[in-house]
Amino acid sequence: MNAPTPSTAAGGAAHAELHARHKAVLPDWLALYYAQPLDITHGEGRHVWDAEGRRYLDFFGGILTTMTAHALPEVTKAVAEQAGRILHTSTLYLNRPMVELAERIASLSGIPDARVFFTTSGTEANDAALLLATTYRRSNQVLAMRNSYHGRSFTTVGITGNRAWSPTSLTPLQTFYVHGGVRTRGPFAHLDDDAFTAACVADLRDLLGQSGGNVAALIAEPVQGVGGFTSPPDGLYAAFREVLDEHGILWISDEVQTGWGRTGDHFWGWQAHAAAGPPDILTFAKGIGNGMSIGGVVARAEVMNCLGANSISTFGGSPVTMAAANANLAYLLEHDLQANARRVGGLLLERLRSAAAGVGIVREVRGRGLMAGIELVRPGTGEPSPEAASLVLEAAREGGVLIGKGGGHATPSVLRIAPPLTLTVAEAEAGAAVLESALRTAEARLTGGAEA
Repeated sequence: MNAPTPSTAAGGAAHAELHARHKAVLPDWLALYYAQPLDITHGEGRHVWDAEGRRYLDFFGGILTTMTAHALPEVTKAVAEQAGRILHTSTLYLNRPMVELAERIASLSGIPDARVFFTTSGTEANDAALLLATTYRRSNQVLAMRNSYHGRSFTTVGITGNRAWSPTSLTPLQTFYVHGGVRTRGPFAHLDDDAFTAACVADLRDLLGQSGGNVAALIAEPVQGVGGFTSPPDGLYAAFREVLDEHGILWISDEVQTGWGRTGDHFWGWQAHAAAGPPDILTFAKGIGNGMSIGGVVARAEVMNCLGANSISTFGGSPVTMAAANANLAYLLEHDLQANARRVGGLLLERLRSAAAGVGIVREVRGRGLMAGIELVRPGTGEPSPEAASLVLEAAREGGVLIGKGGGHATPSVLRIAPPLTLTVAEAEAGAAVLESALRTAEARLTGGAEA
């Protein structure tokens, strides 16, 4: 494998010109990475190229969306063939690719008598799940996890427990936030896993006592994505489920980032809590389309069918996106990419932990499969350091690797690393080497030491 191509300069004329045009017509709150943002023009495998010809190893996959590979031939062929037949019909007509994908997902979901509704994004999928749960339970009360993120719509920002991504406190829902999504910070961090789980369950019971128990659902990410790839001890949601069942409260598993084998150990994130059985509702998006705009909800029939009004989706279930997702899912299953995520992801995490050893700005390296988070702090403290995160992001780019940021504070301080699931051992090693250098460079810049 060729090493990533380092960028010799931080941006250039082509990027600067497009950036100026971007700022003139798009919202100020539309976040861009890098001091001089990139225009990515094409990709292949695990690499992308920018408008100035520089090549990068993609360790973020368009926010965990390029799940298998850039320009995967099986997917591009399926898209082209379907586009040559018909681009769009809507859900008012029968749609063979949509039925075929729904059959596959219903079978894989683990939910009995499952029904599938397709949307165009994870935000819309979570919005639909909340509509189902609140209608089925006839309650607008929702439980969510602290540090969570579930989308950018008016409803989903109302249940997002990460204030950096929730621009308004206005919401149609009454939301109660539960402890447990973050293992190594907060009032229970000092406890062992069993005691941590017990404390979170006690907190849940206390919260339900205050709410009167008339709650529609608990929505939770098995691994918090935007929150910085944090997760509870395995089995926490199984323990929660016992309490939820006492009140008839539904469990929604937000699998927008954890689904399809990315965690390596399981196909779905909820399976780390499998003693509870499958969730009542499961949401998905991102990776299944490998870049095409797709999301969806899976629920048992009585929940899915609880709506008493007509509904359609103009673009959900689009023949082209369904064709892409069918081809992508087939490739993922045939090549057992879950096993690759477990094997190469385990190696990458080991390599990142080794790289972070002795680096004072690193508080923790965590993750599962090909979801790795590196939490950064101010040297000598436990305080989150968004400055360090920005420095590492820029240094990694200079070294030819693209990564993401996240975390539970106003400005992200956790590096998010989530390459396509076809990542090779050689690519994992090359990327980790660049990140090690970037971490040491950032620390030197913050402390005034010699750069790596």
